[in-house]
Amino acid sequence: MRHTSISSGNVARAAAIAVVLAMGAVACGPEGGDAENAGAGASGTPHKGGTLSVLNNEAQTTFDPARLYTSGGGNVPSLVFRTLTTRKRANGAEGTKVVPDLATDTGRPNADATVWTYTLKDGLKYEDGSPITTADIKYGIERSFAAELSGGAPYLRDWLVGGAQYQGPYKDGGKQLASIETPDAKTIVFHLNKPEGEFPFLATQTQFAPVPKARDNGTKYAEHPVSSGPYKVVKNENDGEHLVLERNPNWSEATDPERKAYPDTIDVRSGLDQAVINQRLSASQGPDAAAVTTDTNLGPAELAKVGSDKRLAARVGTGHFGYTNYIAFNPNVKPFDDPKVRQAIAYAVDRTSVVNAVGGSSLAEPATTFLPNQKAFGYTPYDLFPAGESGNAAKAKELLKEAGHADGLTVTLTHSNAKGGPKGPEVATALQDALKKAGITVKLQGLEGNDYNDTVASAKKEPGFFLRGWGADWPSGGPFLAPIFDGRQIVRDGANFNTGFLNDASVNSEIDEINKLTDLTAAAPRWGALDKRIGEQAVVVPLFHPVYKRLVGKDVKNVVISDWTGVLDISQVAVK
Repeated sequence: MRHTSISSGNVARAAAIAVVLAMGAVACGPEGGDAENAGAGASGTPHKGGTLSVLNNEAQTTFDPARLYTSGGGNVPSLVFRTLTTRKRANGAEGTKVVPDLATDTGRPNADATVWTYTLKDGLKYEDGSPITTADIKYGIERSFAAELSGGAPYLRDWLVGGAQYQGPYKDGGKQLASIETPDAKTIVFHLNKPEGEFPFLATQTQFAPVPKARDNGTKYAEHPVSSGPYKVVKNENDGEHLVLERNPNWSEATDPERKAYPDTIDVRSGLDQAVINQRLSASQGPDAAAVTTDTNLGPAELAKVGSDKRLAARVGTGHFGYTNYIAFNPNVKPFDDPKVRQAIAYAVDRTSVVNAVGGSSLAEPATTFLPNQKAFGYTPYDLFPAGESGNAAKAKELLKEAGHADGLTVTLTHSNAKGGPKGPEVATALQDALKKAGITVKLQGLEGNDYNDTVASAKKEPGFFLRGWGADWPSGGPFLAPIFDGRQIVRDGANFNTGFLNDASVNSEIDEINKLTDLTAAAPRWGALDKRIGEQAVVVPLFHPVYKRLVGKDVKNVVISDWTGVLDISQVAVK
């Protein structure tokens, strides 16, 4: 998501954000884990066999790899779809690494990272025993360009040469993308519009899953996609409300060191009330003893109960996905065109009250940087407008006086009406109370879900002062900073995420320079330095990073939570 040409992709991204937060493995999704929770749940050596139950609130409404918008291939989807690369299935920071999956390595770039070449491993087969070829991967990517299969990550349309004009293989007599070459059954080459050192991260998306052309039946493919992973779909009822996965007998463990695939069967049931899910996991009766959830967190009241029960506490996994909730300003709206007003608000913020508004320190961590506090993102600590724990009203008043508002200021804060949410009335009220101490009267404007999303993502309707959040498609500073602060990504007639309308030539240039780097270890600190430089302009005020607390059944073993997804990785779980 690097250029203004991604306006259609931004629309897909906007829809995906809501899904991500619910499903816990989608783009911009939940928050990652820490090593201290490795192995939470029942003790003992994990063994193959049994049935793992998944109790979810949101249904997996599509199971077509072209339409899925995932982070690192997703959670349940990655049991069925293998991709060229995948996320490392490990706890904490180790799990932010990209590793080979179907390919022998993470990709071989040319000198300027505009051409990437991959070679497939030997012995790769579909569920029916037929061989997986690079032609299938090329076709799987091409079908993701079809309008009827939209919804996946937009990067390919933006990055691939000719991608912006391509309409998929169902039109123009089965036209192919010339920028994807398959010189033989095991080699695939990608030609990009510009240097992209993070292409190996993109290759974890399900659009890179192989699809045999002979088995493609368009929009019905989701009912029984052909498996390249350890499990195959044997039941998909009511658009993913009930999914049943069983072992793929032709999956080769020797070619797939990442997925453990312990259970024989995985039964996913969705549409359940979140309180009911946590009650069932807590009680762990019958099949629920071998159950997990991929989308339901513990709330404050439930955490209080867990805190008084050591046996329950041992079954809670903690995760930290790369996500930041923040205040957004529109500098085109007075008085937010004045940097001193924006800085005054940054000083006045009481982050302790904001954290308490979303459930307390167990569920949120205060943020003074836009990048999440994880090394993979290039996190560089800074606090440019130190408000302390409860706000610096004196400094805020001083800046307001300099800005010509010695007698105070009245502004309107736009928020979502979703109670208990990170952009909801509780957070808005906490900010209202804090800013009042600095002489800033805050009027609250609450909007319902769709109206809120449409308003704050519209360049034409965007308010001056509102609540926002952003998460990463993969653990790097690139997909975190570029969509929000690259001036070339300002979208005037679609979903716009550069809410501060920042178009700083030096920022744009540095984004391009970092994208050229294929050494991601070298790129990370440059993203951190850029974050600090952008922060000086005070077009956003970081508030907090969410924390995920999720319960598992008492018979669940081998809980792995990475800082890539922030949630339990189903591919590692055992129930025996």
